[in-house]
Amino acid sequence: MTAEMPVGSGADATPERLPERLEILSANELGRTIHRLASQVLESVADSRQLILLGIPTRGVALARVLAERLEAQCGHPIACGSLDPTFHRDDLERVGTRLGIPTELPESLDGREVVLVDDVMTTGQTLMACAQALQTASPKAIHAVVFARAQSWAPTKPPPHVQPCSLPT
Repeated sequence: MTAEMPVGSGADATPERLPERLEILSANELGRTIHRLASQVLESVADSRQLILLGIPTRGVALARVLAERLEAQCGHPIACGSLDPTFHRDDLERVGTRLGIPTELPESLDGREVVLVDDVMTTGQTLMACAQALQTASPKAIHAVVFARAQSWAPTKPPPHVQPCSLPT
């Protein structure tokens, strides 16, 4: 997993000063992390056939697909995977601004199912709170959260009380 770190910005950004790539996790480390998260998800649910992964746009959607593939390999059956855009359920839009909504894709009914929300970074927990609010009428049995990193923030970084997080790798 790599991230681009800007070397120059604004007026001093030139073609000679293109962003450098910083490797956060090697391919091997990322594979181990995904395997560990998949194992934790399987340990946290009673029946893996009741799992539905929902990626949070934008990077959470791709991560959910990768995690679903790993879960399928570990448990031997397909895992339903879709996406959930919580943009219009946020209560902090004046602070974070709006963006074009991405269509939510629910692969199956969520009634009585164990939903796993997947995102790349958790900063304040507002996105998870908005997702939980968006899922209120769907009646899932449980809502779990998997995030790949926690960011430093001004607010305590805790998921909402009704979202059960899988622990992050250290």
